[in-house]
Amino acid sequence: MIFEKIQQIIAQQLDVDPSDITMDTNLTKDLEADSLDAVEIIMAIEETFDIEIPDDQAEQFKLVSNLVKFVEDNAQ
Repeated sequence: MIFEKIQQIIAQQLDVDPSDITMDTNLTKDLEADSLDAVEIIMAIEETFDIEIPDDQAEQFKLVSNLVKFVEDNAQ
């Protein structure tokens, strides 16, 4: 459930096919996301799951699985 929502957010922000996004997808290497894309993805995830992701942690997210784990650990 969380993965699917994050998958949709990333697909929409980067205009890619959701089927191209897996837990092992690297946001910058596989999807060519730049820093602005990353910020927009983080903001959309924060809004969707009603959480706050600290900037220092957001910078560490490389794989989709990193985002999913953070949301699983921090969402109500």
